[in-house]
Amino acid sequence: MLKTCIVYGSTTRYTERVAAKISECPGFENADLFDIEDITLNIVMDYDFIIFGLPTWDYGEIQSSWQNAWKQIDELDFTHKTVAFFGLGGQLGYSEWFVDAMGILHDKVIEQGAQVIGRWPIVGYEFNTKKSLMGNKKEFVGLAIDEVNQADLTDERIREWCKQLLNKIK
Repeated sequence: MLKTCIVYGSTTRYTERVAAKISECPGFENADLFDIEDITLNIVMDYDFIIFGLPTWDYGEIQSSWQNAWKQIDELDFTHKTVAFFGLGGQLGYSEWFVDAMGILHDKVIEQGAQVIGRWPIVGYEFNTKKSLMGNKKEFVGLAIDEVNQADLTDERIREWCKQLLNKIK
């Protein structure tokens, strides 16, 4: 099993709860869990598999804890790292920017050489955004979670996504 960490930023604690649920999934119980506010991002270089999580804030913005670490990403070489993303957002009130921050972070980390896994189908979501989609427009770049409007689907989505990740990193 790859040495794994989960790094998240969370203002309302929704993203923190999702990160904790991921760390409780079979295969991820030994993952180290970090709030981006409490670390310098270079700590992730000690891990083989990195899961990044963040909410989209306001009108498609990066959550404030991530803004503080944003420039650190440009200084890191993710060439030999496997990375996955999960993002939180609100489809109804912010469908134009739903999980955009996840897509923005994805693009930034890809530029630093990461191998990305963990795409997630768009089926079951209502949104107008494009920043968080793969080129085929049929998948998000990572797991999309809406804890406000679809909280009843969160646990199952997390379980299925974690199974998908495990199949890729074994």
